[in-house]
Amino acid sequence: MNLVLLTALGVGGATVIGALIGFLTKTISHKFSDLVLSFAAGVMLCAAFFGLIMPSLEYGENWAVFITIIGIFCGAFMLNVLDKLIPHLHRLSGVDIEGHPENNEKLNKVLLFVMAIAIHNLPEGLAAGVGFGTGNTAEALTIAGGIALQNIPEGMVIIAPMLAGGMSKKRTLFIAALTGLVEVLGTFLGYAAVSISTAILPFALAFAGGTMLYVISDEMIPETHSHGSERGATYALLIGFCAMLIMDFYMG
Repeated sequence: MNLVLLTALGVGGATVIGALIGFLTKTISHKFSDLVLSFAAGVMLCAAFFGLIMPSLEYGENWAVFITIIGIFCGAFMLNVLDKLIPHLHRLSGVDIEGHPENNEKLNKVLLFVMAIAIHNLPEGLAAGVGFGTGNTAEALTIAGGIALQNIPEGMVIIAPMLAGGMSKKRTLFIAALTGLVEVLGTFLGYAAVSISTAILPFALAFAGGTMLYVISDEMIPETHSHGSERGATYALLIGFCAMLIMDFYMG
């Protein structure tokens, strides 16, 4: 349980670390953000497949493949519904992640942008918590590590728009911390769910894997391929995937 607590704090704290970096750098270049997000996408893609979806098949008994498929689509559908309610990174017009809202009246869009990140952090936290249900601590930690890596650039990009919109530094950091807290809560919810009943473990693993696949395909890849850094982003994703593959091979 202590390890789960530390993991939850680490995953959520990554957003705060990114926010602190955002204070220091003021502006984040699209190219840098794209490369880091792509690397994280590669790590998450590998973790979703080998750490969540494959174990879902292994822990399932009769009809295991169908339970896994249903879980994947349920996870993706849940995020699809959230996207309909609150758009995420690449869908918010009028907010420049380099820190230049069209004008101060656009602060409400900046806050919508931050809220979207916070809501999308919940299923990512669930994935980190569910990973511990397999009993493979190394695998669970690498899944959480991939999610935390993605949270750092997200924390970085939310700072500049809020500051440019006239928000105080203290309030900006507080709001960034709240987005990380959502992920901490998600981690505990995911861990609690699989701890209460191992019967739901195959579905929960696939559900978490589905949410990660959705985030990668619908959010991260389009975002990293929309600023002219497609080639670098593609190789960064492959490097992240292979890095996770090596960690899984030697630590799994």
